[in-house]
Amino acid sequence: MDMHTGDTVDTVVLGTSGITADDVVAVARGGARVELADEAVAALTAAREIVEALAAKPDPVYGVSTGFGALATRHIGHELRTQLQRNIVRSHAAGMGPRVEREVVRALMFLRLKTVCSGHTGVRPEVARTMAAVLNAGITPVVHEYGSLGCSGDLAPLSHCALTLMGEGEAEGPDGVVRPAGELLAAHGITPVELREKEGLALLNGTDGMLGMLLMALADLDLLYKSADVTAALTLEALLGTDRVLAPELHAIRPHPGQAASAANMLAVLKGSGLTGHHQDDAPRVQDAYSVRCAPQVAGAGRDTVAHARVVAERELAAAVDNPVVLPDGRVESNGNFHGAPVAYVLDFLAVAAADLASIAERRTDRLLDKNRSHGLPPFLADDPGVDSGLMIAQYTQAALVSEMKRLAVPASADSIPSSAMQEDHVSMGWSAARKLRTAVDALARVLAVELYAAARAIELREGLTPAPATRAVVKALREAGVGGPGPDRFLAPDLAAADTFVRQGRLVAAVETVTGPLA
Repeated sequence: MDMHTGDTVDTVVLGTSGITADDVVAVARGGARVELADEAVAALTAAREIVEALAAKPDPVYGVSTGFGALATRHIGHELRTQLQRNIVRSHAAGMGPRVEREVVRALMFLRLKTVCSGHTGVRPEVARTMAAVLNAGITPVVHEYGSLGCSGDLAPLSHCALTLMGEGEAEGPDGVVRPAGELLAAHGITPVELREKEGLALLNGTDGMLGMLLMALADLDLLYKSADVTAALTLEALLGTDRVLAPELHAIRPHPGQAASAANMLAVLKGSGLTGHHQDDAPRVQDAYSVRCAPQVAGAGRDTVAHARVVAERELAAAVDNPVVLPDGRVESNGNFHGAPVAYVLDFLAVAAADLASIAERRTDRLLDKNRSHGLPPFLADDPGVDSGLMIAQYTQAALVSEMKRLAVPASADSIPSSAMQEDHVSMGWSAARKLRTAVDALARVLAVELYAAARAIELREGLTPAPATRAVVKALREAGVGGPGPDRFLAPDLAAADTFVRQGRLVAAVETVTGPLA
């Protein structure tokens, strides 16, 4: 996604008490090293002793001495258990389609290791050490787009990762070249693991893929919601709108915290503007259009959705998702904690909020380009309208992105397809919800980049009026980044791409904050 998401973390130490969202982003995107704390090794050792004691008994225990899913009725003898664990990985590594992004694979590997280190899975310490070694070596298993139903864990994606630990399948090296996993492990001095009782199942049974994508989306959306407040403020300014609707007392009487934060951000950007409130003499405006006036309400609702999703993500980060689980009293119990519903719902909810934020941004852009609604700006912000088309087709591109986002807002979690001979008869589709949210977040950045591009040009066309200091800082930084200003028609795609990069790298927000201080 190439989105700026905060400070760099060099090393993350895994204990038994969980990790933070920043830890996940640091490992997934920043390549932070992973180390196992002594308490994690102790917890792994204690849980493994319980599993081995149960494995020595004649009584069947799911995942230890039985088959899996609908085949759990078969008891597996000692002589076949290593083969059983190896077979579940091989058979479940059945993904198809394009490769999943490196950061997603690293996130799901790290999150599975986090659960393994909780001491509830019964995996040996040497398996956990191998997982950390693979991450630290920059080896990324080849994982495919399709294969997870978001229940019984992200099975196929996690299986492809476990296959790499066994020295099988394919993986990408730190140089970006895909090679046989066994060759990559050997090149980095890593010994493949031979999985024992329960270990194959424990490596596959988690919501790690969908959770990793949720955490990265939350980091991206933090930046994009601040960016949307800035672009909305710039558009309000370019349209000579009023900032009186942003007054804190108006938002205090409808006490949604996100709404108040967005309004405060916009007001901070517009402080000292010489454009706001300049109603035209021939047609004074009592109030601005909804897409301008209601910007804090829409963006604020999205902010509150992000806050709710973060609560769910933090709960899931604190969880040890596996089936069966090893309990402190020595029991190994089957459960349904692998069901992805809690994560799937908020992934879908975020896609709805992102689509609506993009939709209102596109409506503001269209208003800037329409001479009948832009209050004195040239048609399509063109230099010589008729000879020049200006930003006409930039809005087409923006509209296409918004339309795609509306399709992506259809919830995946409302669907369920039974599997495993009706044993797994209700699934979450959380992986699918996460995949489409990633696409939606990517599109949202582009939509906001187009609004920024249009609003900056419109402000520069308001000759004789002085923009707010924060606005001037944005326009200056934008031009220094190679994004062109007003003038005759030119090849537009490079400008839009540069504006997109400007937003994704956090440079828009950074430019504003040089004047306003930190935005909410």
